[in-house]
Amino acid sequence: MVLTRREGRAGFILLNRPRVLNALDHSMIHGIAAALDEWRDDPSVHAVVIEGAGGRAFCAGGDIRAVRDMALAERHDDIAAFFAEEYEVNQAIACYPKPFIALVDGICMGGGIGVSVHGTVRVVSEAAMFAMPETGIALFPDIGATFILPRLRGHIGMYMALTGVRLLGPDATYAGLATHFTDRETIAALPAGLAAHGVSALAAIQRPFDAQIAAQMDAIDRCFGADSVAAIITNLSAEQTDWSRDTLATLRSMSPSAVLWTFKIVRAGAGRTLPQCLAAELALTRHATAHPDFAEGVRAMVVDKDRKPRWSAPSIEAVDPAAIDAMFA
Repeated sequence: MVLTRREGRAGFILLNRPRVLNALDHSMIHGIAAALDEWRDDPSVHAVVIEGAGGRAFCAGGDIRAVRDMALAERHDDIAAFFAEEYEVNQAIACYPKPFIALVDGICMGGGIGVSVHGTVRVVSEAAMFAMPETGIALFPDIGATFILPRLRGHIGMYMALTGVRLLGPDATYAGLATHFTDRETIAALPAGLAAHGVSALAAIQRPFDAQIAAQMDAIDRCFGADSVAAIITNLSAEQTDWSRDTLATLRSMSPSAVLWTFKIVRAGAGRTLPQCLAAELALTRHATAHPDFAEGVRAMVVDKDRKPRWSAPSIEAVDPAAIDAMFA
């Protein structure tokens, strides 16, 4: 559920499903939308703050198990309605007329990124962890991520999109997913400060950080700046480092089809506006959730948790390129 409250100068949204790491369901999306509508023209609300309950996660993503159930029941229109409403909230956050402040302390994946990274301010702690692991369940980074990822530092966005790599708070700040890095104690005290002082409470919270991913940037750009998945694989193979070997193994463990359609839509996102990206994502969700790899990926990673998906194609090279192209026709 979503809990909302007014306190001082701010409106607060609390994602409150800690037992499932605050994963977004339909009612939560509706609750966020309602709060944004209520406070948009309220002159006493100077900023909107969103946070996650429980201490472990900001938001671990959308309720992908429910989407799988709808896909198995061939309720494709219901799937489209779910994603459309979520994407409307992502767009509303991006163009909100007041500061929208996300306090991210813990896991932030998929849909959690959608209700944070489009905001004006994203404050993260050392315990924050960002990831877009969708190729592992045969989906793709959505929630406007095809707009956000190509605009991160270097080619970190494509690296995240294809491999699901996890970025801790310092790395997420370096990449551009966060605007402020601070400690957990400061984040815990921020709601009171924002209520009392508004956005001026953010003035002195920034802490120095050491981004470990910075040392890998040249290799990331060499490999993931390539103009095809085949070239990415070739470049990773040529690196001959522990990082490149681990990264290539991860890439090959993902749904082969999802790797290809993800590369295609993220690359296209570099030349699109956010509304265009959201429209393209909504169109692709119809094809991706109907693909057999999606139900299998969610089964393996979320339902049975055996982490042994049986993909429809044995390798990236075995996927018919025409089948991927047809999904974008």
